[in-house]
Amino acid sequence: MVKKIVFIIALATSLFTIYTATFGQFTPVLQRGIFIGLMLLLVFLLYPTSKNKKILRIIDVMAIVGVISSIVYLYISYPTIESRIGYVNHADTIFGLILVVLLLEACRRVTGWALTIIAGIFLAYGFFGYLVPGFFGHEGYTLARLMSTMFLTTEGVFGSALAAAATFVAMFIIFGTFLEKGGAGQVFIDLAMAIGGRKRGGPAKVAIFASALMGSVNGSPVANVTTTGVFTIPLMKKVGYKKEVAGAVEAVASTGGSILPPVMGAGAFIMAEMAGLPYSAIVTAAVIPALLYYLSIYMVVDFEAAKNKLEGLSKEEIPDLKETLKKGFLLLLPLFVLIFFLVFAKMSVTRSALYSIVAVILVSFFTKDKKMGIRTLIDTLVTSAKSMIVVSIACGTAGIVVGIITLSGLGLKLSGVLLAIGENSLFLTLLLTMIGAIIIGMGLPPTPAYIVFSVLATPALVQLGVPLLAAHLFVFYYSCFAPITPPVALAAFTAAGIADSKPFKTGWISFLYALPAFIIPFLFIYGPELMGEGTLPSIIYSVITASVGVIAMGAASTGWFRKNLVIIERFILLSGGVTLVIPGLMSDLIGVLLIGLALFLIQIRKPKVTNVNNNNQVKEVLE
Repeated sequence: MVKKIVFIIALATSLFTIYTATFGQFTPVLQRGIFIGLMLLLVFLLYPTSKNKKILRIIDVMAIVGVISSIVYLYISYPTIESRIGYVNHADTIFGLILVVLLLEACRRVTGWALTIIAGIFLAYGFFGYLVPGFFGHEGYTLARLMSTMFLTTEGVFGSALAAAATFVAMFIIFGTFLEKGGAGQVFIDLAMAIGGRKRGGPAKVAIFASALMGSVNGSPVANVTTTGVFTIPLMKKVGYKKEVAGAVEAVASTGGSILPPVMGAGAFIMAEMAGLPYSAIVTAAVIPALLYYLSIYMVVDFEAAKNKLEGLSKEEIPDLKETLKKGFLLLLPLFVLIFFLVFAKMSVTRSALYSIVAVILVSFFTKDKKMGIRTLIDTLVTSAKSMIVVSIACGTAGIVVGIITLSGLGLKLSGVLLAIGENSLFLTLLLTMIGAIIIGMGLPPTPAYIVFSVLATPALVQLGVPLLAAHLFVFYYSCFAPITPPVALAAFTAAGIADSKPFKTGWISFLYALPAFIIPFLFIYGPELMGEGTLPSIIYSVITASVGVIAMGAASTGWFRKNLVIIERFILLSGGVTLVIPGLMSDLIGVLLIGLALFLIQIRKPKVTNVNNNNQVKEVLE
């Protein structure tokens, strides 16, 4: 019985999403209210209080009744609510409170305690603000005022975060699920195998390509690790990578998908909604930083393979590139359709996603064993709705936080504090913003982490002269990097489980390998050329110097460049790499000199020869 109800609600959710994306006939509050109501019903059906004790299922039944009641009330009463703006009756408060409480409970069930506690603290702050002393105190708001903001406006639960989740993100989840069902996921892996599988350390390079493609669509580092990692991690171990290294490479590669255009794990669409910026401007600005990120990872795994003399896969294990392209071209065609409508035809995000879904269905009729009949279409829509749950509930809960920040003026206060601590120093403010975004991201998925922290941090950055787009990208990048940042590196811990390695060691190696990438957001703040701004020669020059810099840092982090490096060589390479990526002619000259010095020392240093095993066997021992 429950399975049938879940099936019906999930199907209705996907159809409702497609309908509103196509026709858009609901007002924002009603559209988002119905959407989050459907998501809440799925949560209480799929994540029960207890699967064994029937008496505890009463709680879930009561929750379901509460969700239905609050959304039905919102739908029926909305015309009168609009006509009596400023007056809130008891029913508004009661049903608003029911929805908020059930949303918090749903968030606890699907994402854990972190975001639930954060949202609860902010609600308490809104209600008891008069008890907070000093600068952060406020007059406090009544329950009626809080619930009217959360339940009746687009400033709370039904705010911009849920708007993106219920439209752009939901449509791209449907699109991604159709791609997966159509066989595109296997094509990504086969294509990556054909391109990089035979190179030294081939499986690690396969992980980079496959995880980049998959991660850009699904947007979840942890989900990406579980999808591609079960294939790439055993292959890396097979050719000789240590367990911790294999897990770290997969974690870092999977995390990068969230910042890779054109989809960016739906981050570009969330950012467009939050910042009020064109989608095309966001993905254009994100291209070069994303490529630098993957260049740094590629060089790290290449140096690691050379250091440990790791070979690629055998010819028999590699799919033929021409055959892969021949078989996979049709399956990849919907991605080109998406890019065409988004970038060249300048259509809306939701309409572009819709046409791409149609393209997947049409392509399936020309693909062996992947033809999508009615049953497959329905199953795909049902699976898509289930995949929407986490991000939708998280965005709705993040809306509570954003609503309190806006209502109480806390965002401006915290921005003032951030500026005061930074003492109007842009670098110090950026550093504090980086730390804050990573800390928030350790407890939240990348998307809600960005939503919550961007409201707090971007005003301070903009006040210091950082362009709005650069400020949002800066916060978004570090929110995405949290899953590979110790001590709570969830993507690395997930990879460690697959690799059977030590979680914390895998996490620290992930952080070390991604170290060059952690500097990239600072680069596009100080050098807008890396966001595609400026003359073509200046952009090309900046890309070249930044590329050499991240390669040098990759060599320093792995301890290998043509031979094993000693401490002083690693330190000079790291210093030269950091200096070279900092925009400016003088810093570039210093960086070139330092890297040149390191290469000279590496070249003239001779290996030490010793006797081993008392058998007069001679081997080269690198210092």
